[in-house]
Amino acid sequence: MQMNMSFFTSGMMLAFAAYSSFSVSDAYSKLLAGQLDPFEVAFSGGVFGFLIIPFIRRPNESLRDIFSPQRPGMWVVRAIAIFASTAASVEAFMLLPMPEALSLMFLMPFFVTVLSVTLLREKVSGWAWLSVILGFVGVLIVLRPGVRALHLGHLCAVIAAVANAVGVIAYRLAGNNTPRLSLFGSSLFGPLVGDGLLMLGHAHWPHGLKTWMFLFGYGFLAALGQLLMMMATARAPANRVALPQYSQMLWAVAFSYFLFHQPLDNWTIVGIIVVTLSGMLNWIRQRIHFEHLAMEEWRERRRHMHDPAGATTVQVPMK
Repeated sequence: MQMNMSFFTSGMMLAFAAYSSFSVSDAYSKLLAGQLDPFEVAFSGGVFGFLIIPFIRRPNESLRDIFSPQRPGMWVVRAIAIFASTAASVEAFMLLPMPEALSLMFLMPFFVTVLSVTLLREKVSGWAWLSVILGFVGVLIVLRPGVRALHLGHLCAVIAAVANAVGVIAYRLAGNNTPRLSLFGSSLFGPLVGDGLLMLGHAHWPHGLKTWMFLFGYGFLAALGQLLMMMATARAPANRVALPQYSQMLWAVAFSYFLFHQPLDNWTIVGIIVVTLSGMLNWIRQRIHFEHLAMEEWRERRRHMHDPAGATTVQVPMK
């Protein structure tokens, strides 16, 4: 039990490290605002992401898995979704304060829930709907449509949330037997091809060591976050690994105040708190559900220990 708890704790620490890596990567993309085209920045993410492949590849996986997925259709959908997500998120972070952009991107669970019901025919509980509706209300508080002007940055943040949700659905449809090298390959080639084509008309060679450092930081840390997330999900349940995602908001607020000098107004802070609470509510609901199942399993085992005849009766149908 102690070993399992240690394994679980390491998974949570890896998840925190992954989301920290994503947050710093986003900050690098914002630092490049006005220096490079957003599509060129997103393209660099695919280029520097190749540095992570040796750490992702398993001994039984071939490099050809990157180019020859088992389900080509889902591979293409995921590649397009990652392309749209990276391009839109870079643009959003360049145009908006980081907490504001991130609060809109936290709409992803709402879109995942809607797509799960409509495409996967999954049943969604009332608690899950309450969580995503609360998150949507929090986003409305941040945006305050009709009170403040909305612009391209807000649209890009919503597009990034939708694209990430489509990527999650494509991952589910791909099945559990898809090699992770293939899944990672789609996240590289989406930005490489999509952003590469879009940047052709106005791309230019980056100048200066600082620009190259920012580009490398954005691309490498985004890929490193993917690697850490894969390692985290191998050690802890997916519902637990998702909780540290909200630590990104702490990073975003800190960067906004101390690095970019963009203080937030009171209503934006209230909206961010509501969005974060919505995610916490969903996590608490899942934790209560899994703990209830674990308790039922424990009671069943105790009953079988004290009633061997009952245990035999229960196990016969299983055969």
